[in-house]
Amino acid sequence: MDDMRRIRLEKIENLRRFGVEPYADQYIRSHQAQEIIDGFDTLEGQNAQIAGRIMSKRDQGKVIFMHIQDFSGQIQIYIKRDEIGADWFDHVSAFDVGDIVGVDGKVFRTRRGEISVHTEEIRILSKSLRPLPEKFHGLTDVDLRYRRRYLDLMMNPEVKEVFVTRSKIIKAMREFLDERGFLEVETPTLHAIAGGAAARPFITHHNTLDLDLYLRIALELPLKRLIVGGFDRVYEIGRNFRNEGISVKHNPEFTMMELYQAFANYEDIMRLTEEMIAGIVEQVHGALELTYQEETISFALPWKRAQMLDLIAEHAGVDFRAIHSDEEAARTAQEKGLAAPEGMTRGQLINEFFEQYVEPKLIQPTFVIGYPVEISPLAKRNARQPEFTDRFEVFVYGRELGNAFSELNDPIDQRGRFTKQMAERAKGDEEAHRLDEDFLTALEYGLPPTGGLGIGIDRLVMLLTDAPSIRDVILFPTMRPRDDAEEE
Repeated sequence: MDDMRRIRLEKIENLRRFGVEPYADQYIRSHQAQEIIDGFDTLEGQNAQIAGRIMSKRDQGKVIFMHIQDFSGQIQIYIKRDEIGADWFDHVSAFDVGDIVGVDGKVFRTRRGEISVHTEEIRILSKSLRPLPEKFHGLTDVDLRYRRRYLDLMMNPEVKEVFVTRSKIIKAMREFLDERGFLEVETPTLHAIAGGAAARPFITHHNTLDLDLYLRIALELPLKRLIVGGFDRVYEIGRNFRNEGISVKHNPEFTMMELYQAFANYEDIMRLTEEMIAGIVEQVHGALELTYQEETISFALPWKRAQMLDLIAEHAGVDFRAIHSDEEAARTAQEKGLAAPEGMTRGQLINEFFEQYVEPKLIQPTFVIGYPVEISPLAKRNARQPEFTDRFEVFVYGRELGNAFSELNDPIDQRGRFTKQMAERAKGDEEAHRLDEDFLTALEYGLPPTGGLGIGIDRLVMLLTDAPSIRDVILFPTMRPRDDAEEE
């Protein structure tokens, strides 16, 4: 690498001695590569100015062929010594794969039938000091692809398409919500109290105020304050930060969409959820059925609705409707060999059974209803079964895609739930909710009946791009540091 870099540095000096600055500040393009290919019938014989990175080069003595890649794709350029001059042709011969160039020439088709640009003028716009990796697509070090995403994007066009699709998904989601009267808002990333989810936060410090602050773990509580303030329908698409492990499903920094609708309940939000996601799938994918990791998934409406207790009975063979105490639930877990921390309540054990036995089986879009109060501290109790809440989670391919509920708007009940969560924190549960006095004050002024929803954007993108890992759909995922020498 050092020898190659030294050679390229010498080429820079040669260009400058020739009066050429190898790092330009502007180039005006008339077309992108794919525009020329798609519009060849109209553009043949006309001049075009393109710019991009040299991805391949064939020097045949008096003629040079290169492939230039821009955001839209690649196109061939043809350079003839007699036409651009011997001195400049010698400099062009010294251009390297990886250099960024601007080309002015006529659109034509070669004798072999390839649409190309017959170069009349070529400029170097940015000299590359490092060679592009060879056969990068076959590189087995996936870790390096995530670390140097710019190389991944450069060498693998299908990776770029993932992030183009991601942008389309978010745009379609915004359009859906905007058309239904939702207002997009922005709320703080730094919180005095980390709330809205069961998660461990990242901690930072504000020097002037001498105050510890938390990167937000959820968007929920500030958005519900806005509903208290009189907004009817709000949503936010933003980054959340959770100090947790890294896996194919989790990244410490991830994107969520949360929405809140006044005078609605979780059933209203359920209908909105399936309509929104199905609409996004059809708009972006072109059909309501797709293949994810070789599994055919249909987003056609309506989606399945199922009670959590019924699913546990079906897949685990345990009927929690016949189990009424924490002690009975604990004995059942022990008999099933379920690894669960000592002292868990019946509601918590119901969730453990669900995660262990049911989640992996939920391949088709499924709304799971009836979550215990103990694991739903911000959700409204069910009127007929107060030990459960009016909450659902939506699962696809065995993964939670969204979480929603009728929001708890009883400030007395909410204070009691927060108090129990603080007791759990005192026992060592660092992910239990903190008591947020300002949020309780807001509730005491009156939160109208409200339905809320959170959707994991990254997981939705995974589904629509057939990505096996969340790191495939985050441009710069969190990675363990490595030495530069280790990466070469």
